[in-house]
Amino acid sequence: MFTRYAIFYTFPSSPIADFCAAWLGWDIARGVAIAHPKLDELDVAAITDVPRKYGAHGTIKPPFVLADGMTQSGLLDAVANLCGNTQAVAMDKLELASLGRFLALCPLCETQALTNLAAQVVRDLDRFRAPMSADELARRSSANLTQTQQTNLNIWGYPHVMDAFKFHITLTGRLDKQTLTQVKSTLEPMITPLLPQPFHIDSLTLVGQREDGMFEQIQRYPLAP
Repeated sequence: MFTRYAIFYTFPSSPIADFCAAWLGWDIARGVAIAHPKLDELDVAAITDVPRKYGAHGTIKPPFVLADGMTQSGLLDAVANLCGNTQAVAMDKLELASLGRFLALCPLCETQALTNLAAQVVRDLDRFRAPMSADELARRSSANLTQTQQTNLNIWGYPHVMDAFKFHITLTGRLDKQTLTQVKSTLEPMITPLLPQPFHIDSLTLVGQREDGMFEQIQRYPLAP
């Protein structure tokens, strides 16, 4: 049914979850398209085209193909066991920030506990990930990667994990400087009042990528209090 799997943080049912689903045009929890907000000054559909298929999420374990001999049922059980024995993480709040040429929601605090949580998930579930072929590894390698990121790619199949991890919830594709400034000034007053304070990562979501490329929730798992 699914071509790839991933472990994401996704917002529980809430005003911020509803807003982000509409902004991106995709409700990952229900696996359905949502109408964008109508803003005369912005083409929201174009701005959010690239991140739409992922829905509103923070990546914990990046998308992976299931390894030979592994099953979705086995992955469900492993994620449930991992989450039941992994402590939730509390942070002060999120803020809308520019990350290079795109906008994302980022924690406004020290995040080592979250980095540790993500590293544990990547490591403990790695047996479910099919290894990359030599051709795929060569394609994903880049001169722009640091040595740490290249090592992560070689070992874990993705460069931005372990010490190179940076939690964020992507809200736009890459934008030129003028559009980035315009979108941020429009979006910030709309989204800031909806952001949870404090911000708790108290659950993780197993998601699957469908044949049409869209990601949808398979199961949400609470973390230990």
